[in-house]
Amino acid sequence: MRSFILLALAGLGAQLVDGSLGMAYGVSSTTLLLFVGVAPALASAAVHIAEVGTTAVSGISHASFGNVDWSKIAWMAVPGGIGAFGGAYLLVYASTAEATAGLVEPVVAIFLFCLGVYVLSRFAFRRTERPVDVRPISPRFLTPLGFVAGFLDAMGGGGWGPISTPTLLSSGRMEPRKIIGTVDTSEFVVALCASLGFLFSLTFAEIPWQVVGALLLGGIIAAPLAAFIVRLLPARILGTAVGGVILIVNMKTFFEAIGMSGSAATAGYLLIVTVWAAAIIFAITAIRRDRTVGTESQPA
Repeated sequence: MRSFILLALAGLGAQLVDGSLGMAYGVSSTTLLLFVGVAPALASAAVHIAEVGTTAVSGISHASFGNVDWSKIAWMAVPGGIGAFGGAYLLVYASTAEATAGLVEPVVAIFLFCLGVYVLSRFAFRRTERPVDVRPISPRFLTPLGFVAGFLDAMGGGGWGPISTPTLLSSGRMEPRKIIGTVDTSEFVVALCASLGFLFSLTFAEIPWQVVGALLLGGIIAAPLAAFIVRLLPARILGTAVGGVILIVNMKTFFEAIGMSGSAATAGYLLIVTVWAAAIIFAITAIRRDRTVGTESQPA
């Protein structure tokens, strides 16, 4: 019972972050399960089956608060689902899955780290009042993005949000709350297809259903609250938070990929955390300044 409660709390925390920032449920939950000794395929299977329920509740919650751009759902969800099904199947059956993941992970970490730097600078330190210029995004961009994010999500137990959210943020063509709501809502299809891939590849008895139930319970409780938070937070704060989380999550693998270790890596960790804290303070200050200027410019 104690382990069930702890897993439920972990699911609650993961979904609160995922629903608020559009990522990190799969990464954080899978990392926890791997840490306690669950096999990679079973950990990813448990997380994705739980996500079928949590993403459904999250999608409904985001939609009720107006956080979803429905014109982009199909272009991301369908190729994402195809990629997720293939990734799940490959993870279970490919004998080189671990070796493949070891080769892909550093490349993805470097890509995401660079995206995190760009997103953080765009939303935190840019002095314009509106860091977002809402414009259409081509399906030719959304379709491969969805497929790659879905495939890596199933292969690694998480990746849909960490790849989709900062990539869309870096385009500057959608409001951050719309990106987060759209990514979270379309993830239902990705989680469903990945779960089907695992169920086709594994026996029913192999799935750790107690883990699934605990993660599902915590995620369902947190999903409406996270969608409400997204509705309230300004674009600058959301973009800055996403950029910082991307840097924190990927910095260890990034430093390893570029050969940085020891005291140099420690100094890098402290620098990134300090810059993120400064970015949040700068973003909050900019929001207050813009609101003050807007109030003063209004006629009495």
